[in-house]
Amino acid sequence: MMNNLALKKHLAQPKTSWQLCLLAALGGVASAAIVILFTFSIKELQNLYLVLSANYINSDLVSRMLLPIIGALVILLSAMLTGYQYLRTGIPFVLHRLKVAYGVMPLRNTVNQFIGSTLAIASGFSVGREGPAVHLGAACSSYIGNKLHLPFNTVRTLCACGIAAAISASFNTPIAAVIFVMEVILREYKVYIFIPIMIAALVGSMITQGVYGPAHQYEFFDKIDLTVIHYPILMLFGIALGILASVFNKSLTTLIAYSSQFSLKRRLLIAALITGICSAFVPAAISTDIQFSHFNTEFSQPVMMVLLLLLAKLLMTITALGLGIPGGIIGPILVIGAISGVVAAEAVVPFLPGEHLPTDYALMGMAGFMAATLNAPLAALLAVVELSGQLEVIVPAMLVISTACVSSGQFFKNRSVFVMQLEVQNLLYRQPPIEKTLQRVGVLAAMNTTFELVSDTHIDYLSNRYLKDEGKTLLISRAVDQPELFIWHQARVSEDNSVQSFDNHPLIAIDSRATLAEAYNALSDARRGAVYIYQQDKSKILGILPFAQIRRFLLEGNTTS
Repeated sequence: MMNNLALKKHLAQPKTSWQLCLLAALGGVASAAIVILFTFSIKELQNLYLVLSANYINSDLVSRMLLPIIGALVILLSAMLTGYQYLRTGIPFVLHRLKVAYGVMPLRNTVNQFIGSTLAIASGFSVGREGPAVHLGAACSSYIGNKLHLPFNTVRTLCACGIAAAISASFNTPIAAVIFVMEVILREYKVYIFIPIMIAALVGSMITQGVYGPAHQYEFFDKIDLTVIHYPILMLFGIALGILASVFNKSLTTLIAYSSQFSLKRRLLIAALITGICSAFVPAAISTDIQFSHFNTEFSQPVMMVLLLLLAKLLMTITALGLGIPGGIIGPILVIGAISGVVAAEAVVPFLPGEHLPTDYALMGMAGFMAATLNAPLAALLAVVELSGQLEVIVPAMLVISTACVSSGQFFKNRSVFVMQLEVQNLLYRQPPIEKTLQRVGVLAAMNTTFELVSDTHIDYLSNRYLKDEGKTLLISRAVDQPELFIWHQARVSEDNSVQSFDNHPLIAIDSRATLAEAYNALSDARRGAVYIYQQDKSKILGILPFAQIRRFLLEGNTTS
């Protein structure tokens, strides 16, 4: 077994290893466990006042109106006890933390996410479980890496693994979870990251199946029966979904920006009031579980009633998320997409054949609306395939997804709702290409350990020491007036290989957990000199990392000196 420093140096490299896979599996177990606890808490809370978990339709009118208000008040109480400044949660906040802290999540944010989202979902707000699951999974996995003081590039990978395990545990969809992380969270495909994330998703799915069984919550959909004759209509439907997604995203982000001037108490109570009123008159809109939605059991409903359900669901989701109710967005947009599909099916039933058109178009709506809203076409495709358990959905879903994404993005300038949320909340998320590249490698993997700490800084002494080792040794000394400051003596060599003089560069201290990005930022202004790597004690040098070596990595992809 490698010692602690050797293990960290190994993990600092951008490559797949059994050690990283083992950590990914461990993070997957922790993430899946907290997601199961989260799901269990919601169901137990719902069982206190519902006959069936998540079945609000049979509740009386007064209960449906009061429940969101009571839930908002308890959420506010929880936020007051833990600190209002820690209420920012969900996928946009995780994206922000990946940018500024390699995915390490503050403890109070995680506590607020668990408690607040449990109360919000159990109270009937139109929010989903996957946003809290992503937050909780990221927190669990990154906590393990942070507690073990692993390099930050490894912590970032473990955070992504926790997210994949959490999504997989929430929906029992390991493939969609992996693609979602790559397409939406990390926005890059790298094999050395792909394998650990896939292992974590597999672990999450296995744990979920062990607790709840192998079934998906959407397996009640009938076998899809869409032939080529439906494809022109599906293209038009995709365009309509793209327009709807654009309206949804812009309405949500506009509300977030506008409501920021009001206090949190006012925002949550307004969201509760709107949810309560909509729930009172359109009971099917209160849940994000499709099997309890009214449109699924009574397709004979007039199209105007289904349209009313769609409008109520849109209003409840936009106000809940836009006004700060903690929870996810994917659950609601799947329901909105499904209801949109039922509306489309009702319009084409008289003209096109099909035994199960409402459910078929509901699946298409889920795929197209999710893809256009999140700007994640591949994740949406695989999500509906896994959720429905039908490979036959692939071709028609691809048609709907492609038309929805093209129409939404090209004609309405729509982007991922998460990116739009981050921008209106002024949260950093963009990474320059150089920074993204350098964050993949830890300083431990690139540092030069062939240095010598000298006491005599006279040029003759330094020249002798330098020539003795054929120029391979980095000569370091301590500053006389500042013993904690190290000076790097860099030789100037003439054409005849004789040492003419030495350039002296003060060394900047960098923690051993840092990546090349931190080292680059420390030296980018001067574009010369070096940093020294330490572990816990700044007076002890582990290695030296010159700026020239970082530049060589950017040009050649090689970390060796």
